Amino acid sequence: MTQTDTNAGQEGLIDLSSPNTRPVRDPVPPDAHGWWWGTGRRKTAVARVRMRAAKENEAGLQIQTSKTKFKSVEEYFTEPEDRADCYAPLDVTQTRDKFQIFVRCAGGGITGQAQAVRLGIARALRDFDPSLEGILRDNGFLTRDAREVERKKYGLAGARRRFQFSKR
Repeated sequence: MTQTDTNAGQEGLIDLSSPNTRPVRDPVPPDAHGWWWGTGRRKTAVARVRMRAAKENEAGLQIQTSKTKFKSVEEYFTEPEDRADCYAPLDVTQTRDKFQIFVRCAGGGITGQAQAVRLGIARALRDFDPSLEGILRDNGFLTRDAREVERKKYGLAGARRRFQFSKR
């Protein structure tokens, strides 16, 4: 008797006969104002992403620089790689012109913020449409990069670098 035979008729259990299938999540409803939220982090950078289905001529991605000021991705991120990071989840899922997205970034550097934006957008897309999770996960957009800067230790010049040794 196999695992699937013993689970026959029981709802909510995963079919173990195909190892690469994940259960599809339930869609997360938007907040009271119609926004889906996603938080992305990379090193010390944090990006809070809010996203909603765009009405006519509202689609786009904007970075919030203060309470009332916004910049386009092209103005905020000057490097092409950083801009590509921001748009990557939208391009892979072919939803670039379907959402109005606002992002608030804090901490870290420009590249860390761009990668935090990428994770935040991917998480918001997953909450909006759980069927996109497979595409996003296969491309690595839902995986948080856990690498952080190693702390400096006392008695050393840096995290691992030692002070210069002198025999005399």
